[in-house]
Amino acid sequence: MHAGHFVGRAEELSSLERILDELDRGCPGAIELAGEPGIGKTRLLRELAARAEARGQLVLSGSASELEHDLPFSVFVDALDEYVAGLEPERLAVLEDQVQAELAHVFPSLWALAGGHEVALQHERYRSHRAVRALLEQLAETRPLLLVLDDLHWADSASVELLGALLRRPPATAVLIALAARPRQTPERLSAALERAHRQGALTRIELGALSPAEARAFTGEALDPAEAAALYEETGGNPFYLEQLARALERTVGAASAAVELSLTIEVPASVAAALTEELALLSNTARLLLEGAAVAGDPFEPELAAAAAGTSEDSTMDALDELLQLDLICQTDVPRRFRFRHPLVRRAVYESTPSGWRLGAHERCAEVLAARGATAVARAHHVERSARQGDLAAVAILREAGEAAARLAPESAARWFGGALRLLPQTAPAEDRVELLLARAGALAAAGHFAESHSALLEAMAIVPEQSIALRTTLTTACARVEHRLGQYKQAHARLVSALGGLPEPVSAESVALLIELGLNEFYRSKYQSMHDWAERAVSAAEVLRHPPLTAAALAMPALAHAMTGASERAQSHRADAAALVDNLSDDELSLRLDAAVWLAAAELYLDLYAEADSHASRALALARATGQGELFPVLYQILGRVWYVRAKVAEATELLDGAIEAGRLLGTPPAFAGNLFNRSAVAVAVGDLDVALATAEEAVQLTRDLDEGFVTAWAAVRLGGVLLETGQPVRAVELLLGRAGGEELTLIPGGWRVYCLELLARCWLALDRRIEAERAAGLAEVAAGAARVPLATAWADRATAAVALYSGDTARATERALASADAAQEVGAPIEAALSHTLAGRALAQAGQSDRAVAELQRAAAAFDACGALRYRQSAERELGKLGHRPHRRTRPGKTDGAGIESLTERELQVARLVVDRKTNAQIAAELFLSQKTVETHLRNSFSKVGVTTRVALARAVERADRTGSARPG
Repeated sequence: MHAGHFVGRAEELSSLERILDELDRGCPGAIELAGEPGIGKTRLLRELAARAEARGQLVLSGSASELEHDLPFSVFVDALDEYVAGLEPERLAVLEDQVQAELAHVFPSLWALAGGHEVALQHERYRSHRAVRALLEQLAETRPLLLVLDDLHWADSASVELLGALLRRPPATAVLIALAARPRQTPERLSAALERAHRQGALTRIELGALSPAEARAFTGEALDPAEAAALYEETGGNPFYLEQLARALERTVGAASAAVELSLTIEVPASVAAALTEELALLSNTARLLLEGAAVAGDPFEPELAAAAAGTSEDSTMDALDELLQLDLICQTDVPRRFRFRHPLVRRAVYESTPSGWRLGAHERCAEVLAARGATAVARAHHVERSARQGDLAAVAILREAGEAAARLAPESAARWFGGALRLLPQTAPAEDRVELLLARAGALAAAGHFAESHSALLEAMAIVPEQSIALRTTLTTACARVEHRLGQYKQAHARLVSALGGLPEPVSAESVALLIELGLNEFYRSKYQSMHDWAERAVSAAEVLRHPPLTAAALAMPALAHAMTGASERAQSHRADAAALVDNLSDDELSLRLDAAVWLAAAELYLDLYAEADSHASRALALARATGQGELFPVLYQILGRVWYVRAKVAEATELLDGAIEAGRLLGTPPAFAGNLFNRSAVAVAVGDLDVALATAEEAVQLTRDLDEGFVTAWAAVRLGGVLLETGQPVRAVELLLGRAGGEELTLIPGGWRVYCLELLARCWLALDRRIEAERAAGLAEVAAGAARVPLATAWADRATAAVALYSGDTARATERALASADAAQEVGAPIEAALSHTLAGRALAQAGQSDRAVAELQRAAAAFDACGALRYRQSAERELGKLGHRPHRRTRPGKTDGAGIESLTERELQVARLVVDRKTNAQIAAELFLSQKTVETHLRNSFSKVGVTTRVALARAVERADRTGSARPG
């Protein structure tokens, strides 16, 4: 500030001090400083940083830049890259190899850590966000970390995605993220992430207003008389930057009339402030003014050499000009040697806009040439190339294309911009295929960034120019376009497009016709039109058999298998499934990779045919191959299949981890049907483990996402899963309304195959909770009919359990026991231990009501043991409550800590288990998998342990456990 000391903001500083106190106690957090340009956000961040440093906290700062908002992760690189480059190798060596490899692609200084390890595909770029979270946790191991991110409204899309991930799941150690942004200039995705975090209590928002007249007078100093100070306040509205700028003007002896150039700013500042900036810049020597203009082009922060290159000045004159700029406080030094910043982004903007347009083109071109001579990456050069290249410049097109390809994995939105720049520069005489390739690349990047409408437009543009004779390319574009329409839930539009393309093929039997027929069948699948799906699929199989192309035939065979499986396990469904499985299993990995969807949809069919081990095998192979061959577009449906299969097979920890990742990916990709599917599958797992907050939040979000989709099984399943959570939380009325209103009426016709029986069993329980026995009996009867049609064991298990529940409600304990035990046997037959244990619990309740206590105890103990083995803790607790009613106190699996104990002695057994695994250098994900917990639960245990033991880091907790072990004060875990 002009006054040289901090003025005002007492209330804000008090809030910041409280947050720093929390950071000292090991609590992570986030702060947003919001306000108009010049209101003092940056100065308050500097004050926060100074106070944090005074406490011994580590402070790392970075800033986004207005003219470089497409450089991936730029604000995080600015904050962290220089610091991590100087770390001792052992500090980073503790991170997993995969984490190090991901970090190497985010931070230039860590490139050597890549080490040949494969990194996640574009569709799983959330793994890079997890890697940065792990890095922040490691940096905060020795002392609390304050990460300052200024001018976030200009952040690149990759930085916005990363920040959103860190706000949704903060680091598990003492890391405070402090950011500043201008609300009116904040992009929608960033403002949504900030608002979500604020609403959930993960972000403290501080809105800065104008200084008071008294504060303004203290800010500008006593040199001004009261009349001047009052006039200054009236002119600036108490905005600190405006006050500072006009105060500087009043101090200067040179008047405004001497200004050589009048600034024409597109930013909204008072005319007097613009005039004051004009006046200030007029004081510069010609050399200093030219260097400042070169710096405005080079970047903020900037290197003197690059600024000199942009300006076209000699190196000898650069240092003198730099000293002049520093003396006049137009620029300032940074913590990084030979790197400088403008005093304020508004100053840089003013200087940049004051330069002639033609001169700017040349300056950007000179920057690009210098960077090329240094061997800089295409990404680093693209910013300048895009602003200086001429249309028809094929070398510039190549650079922008290379930059797009390099950025596509982690920063698809930036990639889309550079592909778009390449398209604008492409000469009109270029072959149509070249333009189509760039349009395809741009469409893919836009889709990966969640901009489906723009992706759709790019594909339509490509289809309009593709040569008629390019049948294969036209088919590729058509299927790509239909898949985007699937993502948007526009199934009718996709159907019409595919039918038209099929009719336009010159040959009725070809690889292209089979591809379109498969896509038509898949489109009907999403519309829940299974007979029509079967008809298209049969045509695809017939055509594929003529072509004698095994991968294509396998993909075609998977479609009728899935179509039949959705309506029941008929002989035809089993036959098609067996044929497809035999073909898929005989294909090499290279062959299967040509049509990887064969294994994906085969696994989906097996899921509905109760072939869970087979579905697990085929889907797991498909996921591994998709990662190895870059076919990330298959991830969303594979997540859904494996998430549900693993839950049924009682792989609860694995399902939790997979679906948590799927949800993180879904937030980035923004695909409503697939994202909703992973949300509602996660909800089912959360119910089993007892995390009802997560169960309710994910199910409600799934329902919200599907409101605008065409009617189908995705919208129906979202309603069913939310209905299940509502029943668990004592809201059966809302559950029934959802089931009947969005899943196909009382027969729930929108849910396919044997899984309809699952939903009818849920509906029966809802009616029982409302004391509506007649309706419950009808739902159970419909479940029996549907199970007979489905002819799969698990459907029979659900139908038997529905009948047993109604019988128990009616007092027929013998029938209830018989059907519940039959249900348990059917579930056990297909390897569904959670479902079997639920039926054993019901049998135990029936036996208890019948007065057969010994048998009841045996059934309930069997159920509790099964639930405990697979981590279904809520269901285990339910079984144990029933045991308690029978006078059998269950063995406590997690002992409490000593109420009068201190340190390690105060930890519960579960907290001590987690702490011991920290000693073993296990990551949160590894701990979660080993203990059948969610990562969020592990993080909660760690926070509790930090508080009880009085530490702030994982390292300190591990040392405390080791000391306790040596002294014998730690109880065995």
